[in-house]
Amino acid sequence: MDSLENELESIESSLSKLMKLDNDIKALDSRKKQMEDDNRELEEKMERVFQGSDDQLQDMYQNHQRTVKEKEHKLMECEREHEQACQECQRMNPIKSKLLFEQGCLQSEANIHTQNIEKRDTQVKSLASSLELEGYDRTPLNERHLESFHRQVKERLDQDTEALNQTMHDMQQKEEQKQQSIDDLQDKKTGLERTIELKTDIQAKKQQELENIKSDLQRLEGSSSRLQELDTELQKAERELDNAVQSCMVDSLKAEVIELQKEKTKLDQAQRKLDQEMELLNIHTVARTQMEMLTKTKMEKEEQVKKIESTHNEELVSLLGHFPSKKELQDWIYSKTKEISSTRELLSETNKELASVEQKKTNFTAEIKHKEEQLVSYEERLFNVCGSQDFESDLNKLKDELEKCSKQRAMLVGETAIYSQFISQLTEEGEPCCPVCQREFPSEAELQDVINDMQSKLRLISDKLKNTEHDLKRKEHRREEMVALKPIRQSIVKLQEKDLPELRNELQGVNRDIEKLKGDTEEQKTLLCTMMSEEETAKACLQDLLLMDRYQLDLKDVERKIAQHAAKLQGVDLSRTMQQVSQEKQETQHRLDTTCSKMETKRKLIQDKQDQIQALRSSVNEIRGGKLQISSNMQKRQQLEEQCVAFTTEIQTLHRDIQDAEEQASPLAAALEKLQHEKQDLAERKRQKQEEGQKKISAIKEKVQNLTLLENVITKYIEDGKDSNKEQKKNELQEVEKRLHEAEKQRDKISKDIGNIRQDIDTQKVQERWLQDNLTLRKRVEELKEVSRKHEDLLKEKGNMQDLQMYNEEQEVKKQKLEDLKENHNVALGRQKGYEGEILCFHKELSEDQYCRADDLYRDKMIVMRTTELANKDLDIYYKALDQTIMKFHSMKMKEINKIIRDLWRSTYRGQDIEYVEIHSDVDENASAGLKRRTYNYRVVMVKGDTAFDMRGRCSAGQKVLASLIIRLALAETFCLNCGILALDEPTTNLDRENIESLAHALVEIIKSRSQQRNFQLLVITHDEDFVELLGRSNYVEYFYRIRKNRDQCSEITKCSINTLNSYLH
Repeated sequence: MDSLENELESIESSLSKLMKLDNDIKALDSRKKQMEDDNRELEEKMERVFQGSDDQLQDMYQNHQRTVKEKEHKLMECEREHEQACQECQRMNPIKSKLLFEQGCLQSEANIHTQNIEKRDTQVKSLASSLELEGYDRTPLNERHLESFHRQVKERLDQDTEALNQTMHDMQQKEEQKQQSIDDLQDKKTGLERTIELKTDIQAKKQQELENIKSDLQRLEGSSSRLQELDTELQKAERELDNAVQSCMVDSLKAEVIELQKEKTKLDQAQRKLDQEMELLNIHTVARTQMEMLTKTKMEKEEQVKKIESTHNEELVSLLGHFPSKKELQDWIYSKTKEISSTRELLSETNKELASVEQKKTNFTAEIKHKEEQLVSYEERLFNVCGSQDFESDLNKLKDELEKCSKQRAMLVGETAIYSQFISQLTEEGEPCCPVCQREFPSEAELQDVINDMQSKLRLISDKLKNTEHDLKRKEHRREEMVALKPIRQSIVKLQEKDLPELRNELQGVNRDIEKLKGDTEEQKTLLCTMMSEEETAKACLQDLLLMDRYQLDLKDVERKIAQHAAKLQGVDLSRTMQQVSQEKQETQHRLDTTCSKMETKRKLIQDKQDQIQALRSSVNEIRGGKLQISSNMQKRQQLEEQCVAFTTEIQTLHRDIQDAEEQASPLAAALEKLQHEKQDLAERKRQKQEEGQKKISAIKEKVQNLTLLENVITKYIEDGKDSNKEQKKNELQEVEKRLHEAEKQRDKISKDIGNIRQDIDTQKVQERWLQDNLTLRKRVEELKEVSRKHEDLLKEKGNMQDLQMYNEEQEVKKQKLEDLKENHNVALGRQKGYEGEILCFHKELSEDQYCRADDLYRDKMIVMRTTELANKDLDIYYKALDQTIMKFHSMKMKEINKIIRDLWRSTYRGQDIEYVEIHSDVDENASAGLKRRTYNYRVVMVKGDTAFDMRGRCSAGQKVLASLIIRLALAETFCLNCGILALDEPTTNLDRENIESLAHALVEIIKSRSQQRNFQLLVITHDEDFVELLGRSNYVEYFYRIRKNRDQCSEITKCSINTLNSYLH
């Protein structure tokens, strides 16, 4: 196989070299043709071709370059001068704009100055005419006129101001005189009014005192009869007081209270002794209880230690050969962890090697696929051209056909030449004769027939020649294509006989390496899993060993505590138990409570008797006081009658004085009103005069001020010298415009020169392009000559090599032999690989737990199944017993709840339409069959006679609320005995007054029945104060809490006594 492969390689190298020569020759032909076309195209584009030598052409091109550079240098200088001229114009334009702006501003200020002068003269003329000043009619006015005008205006203002002040002074004096008269009348009138007011007050007080005296006299008229009544009431009250004092046994009750107090003291001492004894018993009981608990804890710890040892004994013995200590197990786990780490590293290296080999396999597979696709494409191309796979026979056949066509074409060409020559001889000669036999034609007609016959044959031959040439070209084209496909045919043979078999063999070797590496990986994984399982088992056992060590430490601590408690309990007499002492303490406490209750009752009785005697004494004292008051009032009667007469006389005198004062004050009011009107008129005239004078003076001052402002503006314009500035700016503007005109003229001239130079440069560019094209053409001609030389060299080299067909035939034979050998080798390797794979699979399956531990697994699963069946049977029995118990408990509780609901309804509801209500529970038959739990539908029914109806939709809102409260009370009574808190929120909603009263009565009964329960508490939240008042009538409600908003809208809770509820209600 190796020698055949070497021979094939030498043949393929020769073929590849020959194919390379063919390709190079074709490439040079194509390049030569392309270069000829480019040269021809370039010559067509050029106007004419330079006929001189290359040196002359190069000198001409360099001279032209120098000329162009000189033109461009001159153009750059002109552009620089043009740019300087443009910069000068740009510099002058802002200066001109600025001067124009300044000149416009100065001209505007001059116009405003002229307008201000005219406006000033107009205002002076107008103010002079209004003030009747002469000499200011002609304009313009000079400085002398203006100074005189200002002086006269100032004098006129002073005169007007002085006249106005004098007028105001006179009117002020008149106003003061009027005010003096008004003040005098006002004082007189005020004195009279004050007198009337004082006497009126005195009269009213006297009148009030008179009425009081009269009322006292009227009251004293019935005092005699009232005095007799009080004597009778006093005698009765004194008799009741004496009877109460005689019947009262306060001293005996106090003696009984003292005796009870002594008995209570003794019982308290006995209670304290029992408490001390119970405390001592508690101390010892705690110690004994702790000792029992410690003993129990010790037993539990020992049991747990034994349990841990029994649990992990078998596993640890199998791993280490004995039951280790914590330290030994930790060391073993550390060594096992290191071993696992090394195994993992080895497995990682094996995986890396496996990945590398698999990558090789992927590369070989991709290369095989690429080669096969390349082979298919080559075969398709070969089949499309040849029509079959037998390339050599088709090529030989095509060569034979080409030779045949060439011969036929040559024959037809010869016939055409012969017939053409015969026809020309017959037509050109004077005495034509047969070109073959040299006989003369007897007649012209026969000659013409021969010529016509030869011409018809010539036409047929011409058609055949065209067809033959067309067929020849077609076959030559096909031969060229087939010759071009020879390298592809060689590539196909190479792929089929060498490349693909080699790649497939290498792929099979890679597959064997992969299988070997996978087997090693599986073995390492199995070993690693076993080691990790052992490590996990050891770690799990380590946790329990740590726990066992802690239990052993706890055992030592417990044993120490047991010894301590045993020492404490030595020498203690525990003859009396805690239960006996507790029973005795309860009896003593009961006697103490009874004694305290009796003492409280006696004290309350003493207090009631004392309150009764005190109330009777207070009544007697009040009656005596009333009697004394009436007696003193009877003695004051005559004195009151005298005062009544005196007050009547004084009141009449005061009434007359008041009438006189009112008569005197009446004319004073009219005179005072008249004087006030006169004063107001005078003040109004004074105000008008002052406003008119001030207005006139202000108008003159305002005009003078405006005139002064105009004069200031005019004076400032003159002082600033704006007229001279305007002339100066005008001269500067003329100078700038002159310089700008010269700069623009220079710029236009330079622009014209630049245009001419650019036109010359463009003309030179055309000449430069012509010279460049000539240089390019000559360079391409040299390149064409070089390509032609290379083409001839390659043709010579190809002619020296052997024929391509011989190489192909020899290559076919060698490849066929090599392919047969490789095929037999691959078949043997494939069968070997199949057997090895089956053996590995069988070994792997036998090493799995499914087959290795089949008996153990079957036994374990059978045990689990039997145990589960027994557990299911026990659970089924437990479920049935529990279900029956729950059903019995449910029915018992429902009966208890319905009994409580029935009693509460009958004691609360005052209607006659419902005897009682109760809850019915029905099993839900529509529940899912998969649910084993029973589902109940609860409904509330109302009963009348023997008929029960659902309350839903048939009862009023009040009946719903009452039923809801009663059901909740019954549920609380049944299920919440340990929680004694009963909370009701707005229980009277929708209840009528009768049912509210019965609800309050029922709640009082509940309180009464559960008052002995120490943890019972009723909470009621309501807005119904009447309901609270009904609850307060019992002896069980002492306080209530009121919630309301304060001024800051914050809620406040106030604790109130139930006795104060009436005050809130009213």
